Amino acid sequence: MISILILTYNEAANLPACLAALKWADDILVVDSHSTDNTVAVAREAGARVLQNPFVNFAVQRNYGVEQGGLKHEWVLHLDADEVVTPAFVEEMRRAIQTPNLDAYRVPSKMIFQGRWLKYSGMYPTYQVRLGRRNKLKFVQVGHGQREQLPPGRLGTLREALLHYSFSKGIADWVVRHNRYSTDEALHFVNDLAGQPQDWGGILCLGDAVRRRRAVKRLAFHLPFRSALRFWYMFVLKRGFLDGRAGYDYCRLLAFYEYLVSLKIQELRAIKK
Repeated sequence: MISILILTYNEAANLPACLAALKWADDILVVDSHSTDNTVAVAREAGARVLQNPFVNFAVQRNYGVEQGGLKHEWVLHLDADEVVTPAFVEEMRRAIQTPNLDAYRVPSKMIFQGRWLKYSGMYPTYQVRLGRRNKLKFVQVGHGQREQLPPGRLGTLREALLHYSFSKGIADWVVRHNRYSTDEALHFVNDLAGQPQDWGGILCLGDAVRRRRAVKRLAFHLPFRSALRFWYMFVLKRGFLDGRAGYDYCRLLAFYEYLVSLKIQELRAIKK
């Protein structure tokens, strides 16, 4: 079987749907960042164990849950409270963990916005390593997200996707969160990436989608008109217009996010001078 580790902070609205799709699991751990709503009560009522820890970043929180949570099984699925597994995803995951020579799996997700899956503008399939062996998969924080520390040869890729309801608490909540994320991304660039060489080989690496995406993201930090380019790339090149009004609105929001990152990089560089 598979243990489940869910990160929460004030997720009483999202957690019921996440947990309802996990009735097959016999070991669910919620790592809560001292929520002020009834997240903890919702988790315990559903039979999940709860461990509370002050939030530093996503990587620290996931690693803390693995190290201190007394997880029952060798394999761990890492979730956020606004993510929902499907029966097809669970079935593929159960088959995948039978492979002896792999330690973790990249997992795609489907962005759900305005009641529909953003097939084009949602950049599907975007992968994160979320399923891994308890004693092998560790995370390090990069920008506003976490990244695995495993060699590519030990990673597999799932085809079935998680459903990601990033907007389930409304546009205002999304904006608040992405204001924080844009600060993390700007700091990551100024402090960690600005002096590093560009991974040109990664941009052309068709066989490794994760490496290619990271290389393109690093290059994007250096491009002018970053916000406009992000909108053009998602809405036109990736055919986000086929997602209708939802696709247009989402592309505008992501362009706004990129504009915030650019402004904050400019601000941080001015402070450093």
